[in-house]
Amino acid sequence: MKRFILSILLALLVAVPAIKAEVSFTVKPPTRVHEGQRFPVTFRLTDANGSDLKVSQINGCTLLYGPAVSTSHSYQVINGKGSSNTVTEYTYYYKADKAGNFTIPAATIMADGKRMTTKPVNFAVLDLDAANTPASQRPVDVNDVDTQAAGRRVNNDDVFVRIILSKSSAYEQEAIGCTIKLYTKYSISSFLPTRQPAFDGFLIQEVDLQPTLNQMETYNGQNYMTAVLKKCIIFPQKSGKLTINSGNYDISVVQYDNVNMGMFQVRQPKEAKIKVNSNSASIDILPLPQPQPEGFTGAVGTFSIDSRLVGNSFRTNDPATLIYTIRGTGNIKYVKEPVIDFPSEFEQYTPKSDIEASVSGNDVSGSMTVEYTFVPQSVGDFTIGSDKFVYFNPQTKNYVTLNTPTYPIKVAKGISAPVTTDQKDVENKNSDIRHIYLGDKNPSMTHPIVVLSSWYWFMYIGLIVIVVIIAVVNRRKARMNADVIGRRTAKASKMAHRRLRVAEGFMKSGDSERFYEEMLKALWGYLSDKLSMPVSQLSRDNISATLASKGYSEASAEAIVSVLDDCEMARYTPDSSNRMDSVYDRGVNAINQLESNKK
Repeated sequence: MKRFILSILLALLVAVPAIKAEVSFTVKPPTRVHEGQRFPVTFRLTDANGSDLKVSQINGCTLLYGPAVSTSHSYQVINGKGSSNTVTEYTYYYKADKAGNFTIPAATIMADGKRMTTKPVNFAVLDLDAANTPASQRPVDVNDVDTQAAGRRVNNDDVFVRIILSKSSAYEQEAIGCTIKLYTKYSISSFLPTRQPAFDGFLIQEVDLQPTLNQMETYNGQNYMTAVLKKCIIFPQKSGKLTINSGNYDISVVQYDNVNMGMFQVRQPKEAKIKVNSNSASIDILPLPQPQPEGFTGAVGTFSIDSRLVGNSFRTNDPATLIYTIRGTGNIKYVKEPVIDFPSEFEQYTPKSDIEASVSGNDVSGSMTVEYTFVPQSVGDFTIGSDKFVYFNPQTKNYVTLNTPTYPIKVAKGISAPVTTDQKDVENKNSDIRHIYLGDKNPSMTHPIVVLSSWYWFMYIGLIVIVVIIAVVNRRKARMNADVIGRRTAKASKMAHRRLRVAEGFMKSGDSERFYEEMLKALWGYLSDKLSMPVSQLSRDNISATLASKGYSEASAEAIVSVLDDCEMARYTPDSSNRMDSVYDRGVNAINQLESNKK
C-alpha cells in the first residue's frame, strides 16, 4: 500500500511543471539583543550547493561557535504551477559584549560556481536599562513582536513602497530596470493596489514573478521584510526628464494585542488598515547624439549580425531563402528588419520575422531572425547587395556600423512556369485570322434610332441618378475614413467585445492569470478608443473626468473603473479564479452601459 501511495505522489510531482526559484544568499539578523546576551546570526542559501563560506568577525561581539548547518526541502503547487526549493542555513552564535549599534559584515560563499555575497545588516544591542524600557516606547522592530502592539500608529517609515530605478540617467531607447518593492516592519494580511504607477513615455517589458514577503533588507539603518511587487524593463521613447508617477495601495498590517488569560497572557493578532503611496521616480533621458548615421533605425544596446544563404544552386522560378540573425542586448524587440538590396530580376515575398527575448538582470537579451524569400526570374549572374546595421552603444556613447556581406549567385534556367487555360485560349485566338465580311453592296437601315426611344431617356436619367448617389456615398465614406478618431470611437464597442471573447475562453479553461490579463487589455483598449487617448495617458482619475466631460453618467464611469480595480487586484491576490464569472459579467455590462447611457 505504501508503495502504491508513493507511486501516486511521484506521478503528481512529475505531472505538475516545477519552477525552480532564483538562487539567493541572505542573512537573518538577530531579534532583540541585550548586553551580555547570546544571540544567533543565520546565513541562508536558497536553491544552490554552497562551499567555501567566509564570515567576518562582528565588532563588539564574541563568536561562541558555528556554523551549525541545517538543510530543508519544500515543494508547493499554486494555480497549477509547481515550485520547489532547497534551503541551507549556516548559524553562528555570538555573545554581545557591550551595548551599541553594530553591523553584521558581508559574508561570501561559492554557490554553483559563482561567488555570492550578502548585504551588511545593522542591529542594536540594548543596555540593561533599555531592556526594562516598555515595548510601546521602543521603535518598531521587524523581529520584536512586543513592539508591534495593537493600536500603535503605523508611521511612514514602518511600511512603504519604493520605485527603484537601476540608473539615474539614460539615453533614448536604452533599457532601464524598474523595481517596485514593499518594505514593512509588520506582517501583511492583505495588499490591494488602488492605482498602479504610470509609465508615461516608456515602453515596458514586464518580468513574471510571484511576490513573496521573505527577504530581509537594511534600508536607512533599519531592518525590513521586503517583497518585490513588480519588476519590468522600461525603454524611454523621448528625451527630457521623465517621471514614473506614484501608486496607491490599501494595506492591512498585523499588530498584536496581549490578552490576559488568568495565569498567562497570549498575543491576539489584530488587523490595522492603512493607505500607502509609493514615491515618484524621475530619470533624465538624454537624446541620441546627432547627426545620426545613415542606416540607423533606433537600435540601442550591443548587437551582432550574421547572415546565410540557403542552398548553393539557383534556378529560375525556384524559391530561395536568405536568413539574417541579429543577436544582442538592448531593445531587441523593437529593432527594425534590415532592408536587403535584391536585384530587380528577383521576385520578393514579405519577410518573416521571429523574435526571442528574455530579461537578464536589468536588460533584455535575445535574437531576431528574418527570413527573406525570393524567386529568380532571369538567367544570369547576379549579386545580392550588402546592408548596414547601425546601432547606438550607450556604454561607449558611439554609433556602431555592422556591414552584412554581399552574395554573388549564378542563376540557371529552371522549369518554366505552367501555362494557364486563359493563356492557351489567347494563343489559339491570336493564331486564327479570318477574312473580313463585306456584307451587302446596297445596305439599308432596317432598325429605329435608339436616341428617339423613350426607354433610352429613362435609362439615361436613371444612370445619372445612380452616378450621383455613388458619388455622394463615396464622399461620405472618404470623410468618415479621414475622421480616424470618430471611426475608432464608433468601433470601440466592437473591438472590446472581440477581446472579451478571448477572455471568456480563458475563463472557461480556468486560466485566471491569462483571463485577467485579457480583461485588462479589453477594458483599457476600449477606453483608449472611446476617449481617443493613448493607453499610456489613461489613469483611474482621468477616466472618470473625461467620461463626465463627454456626457456619460457618473454611474457608468464608476462601473468600468470598478471592474479595472478588481482585475488589477486579482493579479496580486491568490485564489482569484472563483471570481472570474462575476468580473466578466460586470465588464460586459459596464461596456454596454457606456454605449447606451449618456446624460
